[in-house]
Amino acid sequence: MRIRPARLEDIPILYALVNDYARRGWLLPRSAEEIAATLPDWVVAEAGGRIVGCGSLVWMSPTLVEIRSLAVDEAYQGNGVGGAIVQALVEQARSAGARTVFALTRAVPFFERLGFAVAERDRFPEKVWRDCMRCPLRERCDEVAVMLQLE
Repeated sequence: MRIRPARLEDIPILYALVNDYARRGWLLPRSAEEIAATLPDWVVAEAGGRIVGCGSLVWMSPTLVEIRSLAVDEAYQGNGVGGAIVQALVEQARSAGARTVFALTRAVPFFERLGFAVAERDRFPEKVWRDCMRCPLRERCDEVAVMLQLE
């Protein structure tokens, strides 16, 4: 398996992966246009010449970045794909000057194994105003904020 930056020809696969998770209620949906507009912030995991996972960064400020749209093909779950994607995104964030990386997730133990710690969601008002306001689950959200300090 290798992690690489996403390319234009990957957009249909990214769209399918993310929106399959969205149909299950695990992620917010993303349009192909949204993915294309943020393509430099996406990475993919390839195994056997096919894309088996993806994730992206969303900059909330010059030093705060969110990991989002983390999705792994069901057949590859439990094989380190998600962890490798997160590690690649953390390194990308670190190289670009981020001091804090966070995510909203239901997979808290997964992120804790990667060095993240649970944090108060109120610590990330940028996220609440940017994405949470349009989420259909906003009134009954069960996601937990996790964060990793890079300093």
